[in-house]
Amino acid sequence: MQLKIAHETRYEFPQPVAYALYQLRLTPKARAGQKVLSWDVEVEGGTEEARFVDQFNNETLLVSAGAGATSLIVRAHGEAETDDTAGIVGKHRGSTPIWFYERTSELTRPGPTIRRFANSLGSDYDNDVDRMHTLMHAIGASVTYESGKTNVTTTAEEAASAGHGVCQDHTHIFVSAARYLGFPARYVSGYLMMNDRVQQDASHAWAEVYVDALGWVGFDASNAISPDSRYVAVATGLDYNDAAPISGLSFGPGAETLDVTVQVQQ
Repeated sequence: MQLKIAHETRYEFPQPVAYALYQLRLTPKARAGQKVLSWDVEVEGGTEEARFVDQFNNETLLVSAGAGATSLIVRAHGEAETDDTAGIVGKHRGSTPIWFYERTSELTRPGPTIRRFANSLGSDYDNDVDRMHTLMHAIGASVTYESGKTNVTTTAEEAASAGHGVCQDHTHIFVSAARYLGFPARYVSGYLMMNDRVQQDASHAWAEVYVDALGWVGFDASNAISPDSRYVAVATGLDYNDAAPISGLSFGPGAETLDVTVQVQQ
């Protein structure tokens, strides 16, 4: 499938800032089942300071906005060709070793709710993939998809205990439980072509688990499927903080406002 993507992020500062600095992780990965045909990242109101591949093999841009800036607009757009691999990404790539993905993080540290949740799955499975599919479906059934109840600082344990959240929360819960069960797991940010709309107000997130027989395999607990040809992976990490499309800070009076629009279509 050939997908066309347009992603615009607009920061507005209530008063001119003294300085702002952001990391952009907006370029899709070249990986199994996914080929980037064309891609551009444009910045209005800022300056590209550096471009590098980070420890999680994410292409990263460092962008600054100088003194007096009142807005920063980032536009990422292009086309990718995808195949349905039933979520199988395959062999591990990059400099970060697989065992590092067994490490917990502030957002994915398992608490009593997640430990009980993972332990309730039992161990009677034909293989590890079946076990992870059961985990994926259990999260979707137990944690209702509901926007406006959580934010980027909500932990996996908090979302699991509350019983609601969005794709970011489902992914954190899945990653936390999978690591608790002994599997290397990582957070993935990217895009999903929706069947009923082109315009979206956010990118998407799902999890990947390393299974010895297959390598990395994806699981989207929010939609109860393994990623197919409608998915485009952009960045990976231990949690949202490592794979966020844009992260950073600004120095100046007042809180910045943020507006995001995403379009994904065949």
